[in-house]
Amino acid sequence: MTSTNGSSVLRWLVAAAFVVILNETIMMNAIPRLMVDLHIDESAAQWLSTAFMLTMAVVIPITGWFLQRVTTRQAYALAMTTFCLGTLLAAASWSFGILVVARVIQASATAVMMPLLMTTLMRVVEPHDRGRVMGLVSLAISVAPALGPAVSGVVLQFLGWRWIFLVVLPIALAIAVVGSRRLGNVGETQSTPIDWLSAALSAIGFGALVYGLSAMSHASVTVVLLVVVGLLGVAAFVWRQVVLQRTDRPLLDLRTLRTRVYSVTLSAMAIAFGAMIGSMLLLQLYLQHARHMTPLTTGLLVMPGGLAMGLLGPTIGRIYDRLGARVLMLPGGVVVVLALGSFAFMDGTTPYWMVLVAHVALSLGLAAMFTPMFTMSLGSLSSHLYSHGSSLLGATQQVAGALGTALVVVVLTTQAGASARQGSGELASYLTGLHWAFGLCAAAAVAMVGLVATLPARIEVDEPDPVSVHV
Repeated sequence: MTSTNGSSVLRWLVAAAFVVILNETIMMNAIPRLMVDLHIDESAAQWLSTAFMLTMAVVIPITGWFLQRVTTRQAYALAMTTFCLGTLLAAASWSFGILVVARVIQASATAVMMPLLMTTLMRVVEPHDRGRVMGLVSLAISVAPALGPAVSGVVLQFLGWRWIFLVVLPIALAIAVVGSRRLGNVGETQSTPIDWLSAALSAIGFGALVYGLSAMSHASVTVVLLVVVGLLGVAAFVWRQVVLQRTDRPLLDLRTLRTRVYSVTLSAMAIAFGAMIGSMLLLQLYLQHARHMTPLTTGLLVMPGGLAMGLLGPTIGRIYDRLGARVLMLPGGVVVVLALGSFAFMDGTTPYWMVLVAHVALSLGLAAMFTPMFTMSLGSLSSHLYSHGSSLLGATQQVAGALGTALVVVVLTTQAGASARQGSGELASYLTGLHWAFGLCAAAAVAMVGLVATLPARIEVDEPDPVSVHV
């Protein structure tokens, strides 16, 4: 670390990131209760997650520009204030529409917090120590989503769904107030004007693409048009950034993609994230629909995997600093392939301990990959591209998550339908669809291993001058 103040900055950013990421998954188990209390059906309830992901996809591409214009303290205060207001509105929601608006406000804060954390980390941590610190960060950002379903399951066991937000709110307020007072500013700001055409193209392109992909299971002309509009919008956004790069004024600087390590790692991470999100959904469907487990027991079953991923993070980081990325990513990728492959053979009588072991193995394999991939991707860039690189990573993850979810649901439904038409029973047909969908995730993981195999064991970077931290 460059200074004690730098350590303090990261400490408060990690605490804030933990809370906002916990919020992202804490609603998973509340959907059935919300459907009853708010008188909505399953397709409407899905908007709670769709709206969150949609907002993230729209806001994140703008954060690269935003983080260069404001100080660390200003970005932190804005993100946490926005998050607390959204959480308060969610707890007080008197209708489903208001709850969706509250989730959009929360997602806007999350979209700023994660790039802020990653950009600041790269600026205040020396290259030789980034793996260790990224491992500590991954402990927080991996444990939070694992705890989300379990926390909400416990709350819902005894209290109403509003208490999910009322439990989070005082914690978020405390972190916001104390962090804003103690947080130092890292680096200097730049007064770069925003290109409103780029902002519009980003919102249309990424928004339509993520929404279209998330609705792909309900095949229709409208969904196809949304995906096409999204792809055209993203293409126009990319073209606009290339034009603006000539005068050094892009909203999202795509010169990051000229760095081979970054572009390859970005591709591998997109595949890994899509497969992870897709398999998480499939596992929830398997346990709750095929095995009839309650949301609470489902959350408790998958919690050890998330905890293992987080607790292993610091160790993974130290190994990366000492031995490089290849010794971690290749074995980790193989474990991911084997774990996802084992899910493809689960049936209605598979012992729960085997499901638990496979999920923990998957989590450990992903842990061995994510910390090196994050560190290598951003570490390969010049310092002035950190904020843009972290924003592009975040936007790609949202699109990959939507695509992974859409593909596994389409494969699940089509293969289950085909099996049913051949005379199989309802459970057998559903399991057949799950087998094919998990198989798709395993095949994607094989492609991911092929990509990381082309990466170097280490990246060569010059030790930067210590970044100033202003209190």
